[in-house]
Amino acid sequence: MIQNILYALLLIAGFPAGLYIANLTKEELKNWKTRFIAIIIIFFIIAISILFTSFEFKVPIVITLFFGIIVFLTLIWKSK
Repeated sequence: MIQNILYALLLIAGFPAGLYIANLTKEELKNWKTRFIAIIIIFFIIAISILFTSFEFKVPIVITLFFGIIVFLTLIWKSK
């Protein structure tokens, strides 16, 4: 149960992390927008494909990939 709470907190922490990075790199966000979309798609494909494997640590890896997706989505949102 504590592990699930930590996973949820990690995913929630993706939003403030994205906001912090967006404040530090305002000029670069517009140039990297298409690259961020490509990275999001790659992370999503990897996360879905890992779910169908018998890998022992698949849940932490998927949570980490979704953290990255949340950070990059926040960066795209702040670049507009």
